[in-house]
Amino acid sequence: MVSQEAPELETARLRLRGHRLSDFDAYFAMWSDPAVVRFIGGEPFSREAAWSRFLRLAGMWHHMGFGSFLIEERASGAFVGECGFQEFRRAITPSIEGTMETGWALSPAFHGKGMAEEGELAAIRWARAAHPDKRITCFIDPQNERSQRLARRLGFVEYGRGEYHGASAIMFELPPS
Repeated sequence: MVSQEAPELETARLRLRGHRLSDFDAYFAMWSDPAVVRFIGGEPFSREAAWSRFLRLAGMWHHMGFGSFLIEERASGAFVGECGFQEFRRAITPSIEGTMETGWALSPAFHGKGMAEEGELAAIRWARAAHPDKRITCFIDPQNERSQRLARRLGFVEYGRGEYHGASAIMFELPPS
């Protein structure tokens, strides 16, 4: 058993930390916003679905030794979103099982401010140090050009095309450093 708590990371503007129960209302508000889920399944999360995801992420840290970080703005303490890693054992072709799948989602008030990039860079630095032998992957909807550009700025390279739940996906991986 791994059993690890999320570490706290800081950047110039952000604090990345584990999720707390007190974060749930802001978390649900983000995942129920159509602008947030437009390219992530397309359907706003119900309160129940957001709760299930919220709890699943805590379990990721416990069992895998990695997971998603809640992102908050350092200056105000405001909920920004989340980024980090998961191992969801998705039924996706080609398979990414056994990798550290990364992803990011931010509340619309923080879109376009470079915070996803800032948070992901901190998370990737942590992952490279904590899990140097793990492959880091992500997949992005072909229509989500902003996330594709971000992935490329982060150093990800496309390695294939796939399908997840009947939708097309571009598969990316981060080359070893």
